[in-house]
Amino acid sequence: MIQVSDFHKSYGNTIAVEGLSFAVNAGEILAFVGPNGAGKTTTIRTLAGILAPTRGELIVAENNIVTHPIAAKRNLAYVPDDPKLFDSLTIWEHLQFIASAYRLNDFQPTATQLLEQFELQDKRDTVAQELSRGMRQKVAICCAYLHNPQVILFDEPLTGLDPRGIRTIKQSIQERAQAGAAIMISSHLLSLVEDLSTHLLILHHGRRLFVGSVEEARRQYTDLSADASLEEIFFRVTEG
Repeated sequence: MIQVSDFHKSYGNTIAVEGLSFAVNAGEILAFVGPNGAGKTTTIRTLAGILAPTRGELIVAENNIVTHPIAAKRNLAYVPDDPKLFDSLTIWEHLQFIASAYRLNDFQPTATQLLEQFELQDKRDTVAQELSRGMRQKVAICCAYLHNPQVILFDEPLTGLDPRGIRTIKQSIQERAQAGAAIMISSHLLSLVEDLSTHLLILHHGRRLFVGSVEEARRQYTDLSADASLEEIFFRVTEG
């Protein structure tokens, strides 16, 4: 569902990402981790079609994001770390807008189910500027899920959420993967994404240090214990 080959991104003389290659298959949840400035958000924003790659090929659901952006984006959802909602629109109007953009028919039952799942039903007529940070995050995720994307990109999805909201979103991510979506999660909260992830990609200074399953990382770095945490793996790879 996601195929990145020899991806480079530079800004003038500054190299943000260099020679990155990886794949995410249907049903997989990739934890995309690295220190600040590693190139994670740049990679996700390029996969989402917001930035243009300097070089390389990025495929989303069998469509090149550069040469066939509309076809790729029909199968894609992107949830940034600070979703920019329309302040004067209600929650329900946001869902109506997304349904119109993706030309969805009979979206109302799905939209209602999403509002119930994320405990937003009683706020459906509230304008975005009156919502808390966590509620705005949940609205963005509802909008992302509405067209049932095959590829979902999350950039720090758990920021600003209370424990109940975190549990709801983690459950929803697992459900989407079980239904066949390919998911990437960029997060610094390693302990919170550890139980979600099937695979791990560690980026440092724009370069890939490791990609594979968590079990493969434990086997590759033999000084780690058999039950080493994602945090232990991260520090071993980036500082070892």
